[in-house]
Amino acid sequence: MENRKVSVGNVMNSSGVKFGTSGTRGLVEDMTDEVCYVYTAAFIQYLEESGQLGESSVVAVGGDLRSSTDRIMAAIARAVADRGHKPLNCGKLPSPALTCFGIVRQIPTAMVTGSHIPDDRNGIKYTKKEGEILKHDEAGMKSQEIELPEGLFDSRGMFHSEQILPKFTTQAIELYIKRYFDFFPHDSLKGKKIGVYQHSSVGRDLMVEILGGLGAEITALGFSDSFVPVDTEAIRQEDTDAAKEWAEKYKFDAIVSTDGDADRPLISDDTGKWIRGDVAGILCAIYLQADTVVTPVSCNSALEKSGMFDTVIRTKIGSPFVISGMQDALSRGTGNVVGYEANGGFLTASDITCNGRTLKALPTRDAVIIHIAVLLLSKQKDTTVSGLLKELPKRFTASNRLKGFPTEKSRAIIESFCSDNVKENCEAIERVFGQYFGKVASTDVTDGLRITFKNGEVVHLRPSGNAPEFRCYNEADTESRVIEINRLCMDIMSGWR
Repeated sequence: MENRKVSVGNVMNSSGVKFGTSGTRGLVEDMTDEVCYVYTAAFIQYLEESGQLGESSVVAVGGDLRSSTDRIMAAIARAVADRGHKPLNCGKLPSPALTCFGIVRQIPTAMVTGSHIPDDRNGIKYTKKEGEILKHDEAGMKSQEIELPEGLFDSRGMFHSEQILPKFTTQAIELYIKRYFDFFPHDSLKGKKIGVYQHSSVGRDLMVEILGGLGAEITALGFSDSFVPVDTEAIRQEDTDAAKEWAEKYKFDAIVSTDGDADRPLISDDTGKWIRGDVAGILCAIYLQADTVVTPVSCNSALEKSGMFDTVIRTKIGSPFVISGMQDALSRGTGNVVGYEANGGFLTASDITCNGRTLKALPTRDAVIIHIAVLLLSKQKDTTVSGLLKELPKRFTASNRLKGFPTEKSRAIIESFCSDNVKENCEAIERVFGQYFGKVASTDVTDGLRITFKNGEVVHLRPSGNAPEFRCYNEADTESRVIEINRLCMDIMSGWR
């Protein structure tokens, strides 16, 4: 029988599973074996055609702890093997651990994870040997046509027979642990009491091993056999309540956790209050003595106001934009270059050298680096984590979103405030927001519409890049005020439905 040709574009349209720079993500029932096979084959074929992958190469495969992960990993491994390459099963491990392994070994990787979204969804994140897929790679992957062997899948898009993963290797996990043990001094966290909120994070045991290996006294908390969708940008009330109870009971210096694939950190202060990712990122950058910090336009402006960094570069929201910004900074020779996102994921573009030890660059979101750096900074300054926060400029951020809000409608609303006439734009904004915020000082259209008012408060409106959601980010001088204005903005936006 002849093979049949399928295009990535057609599969995207028929399955509803998106495919782009952040990989692919969708409902598990839509992520059939055939869809996962086609997308992986397209990724491999793109690398081959662009000269980034030679013959009979190794492709590392890993995954998180979702119930559908094993099946999807097997579909990926089959696609890799059918393209004439060798799939290397790195098992269940953090996304940054797999990416780090790929960069060190100079091989591509495929990580099965839906990050923080519920268990009925999953995804695949692909990386090249240099690291993450960037925007200029996306068109090349989407344009691929794949030859599928006839009879490989049934009418439901599932393999006719069970696919077996290759034998599991611990190489990538061991390399990730060694990364921290080689850079941070032995017993550097001695004297620190840390709670590790494990839930269903794929990094739950590694957090205990790494932090405990650096001398901390560890208490494991909240282990779950079922998947828990922890979102570091929208923390569940039960996680907020649990952290406060644990802090009061155990007198921790901090509680740490991550999302499902352990690339986005959670860290609390000594009172059990979770720290927003864009604040934890500032503390981490201070500890690592960064010269240049790259971060999305939505992140807390205490970064600039702290005066701790030579250069701050603001980008669109999303790790591909942060990575591109870091690459530009490196090309200009701006010292130690790091980046972070509002979700807390921390990226290093430069090798960081301290006390004769070097932390090799890892230009992808990482969580554990935040945990260690924040705790060591508090030790270095002989203060608590809450004491570190008091030393930062008093700027507070809050964010929320309207789900089920068509992207086209969100864009149209934003565009109504963005004509070529600046005066008319300000007047239009003030008709909606003026009674609450006063006069407009400036606007920024780097990503959506970010409005800074003369009182220093910020309203940032933006359509989600991967879902029908209308997002709002706010910034103010007090925590109570930023919560108030975020609720106010959500009420205004709800009236636009």
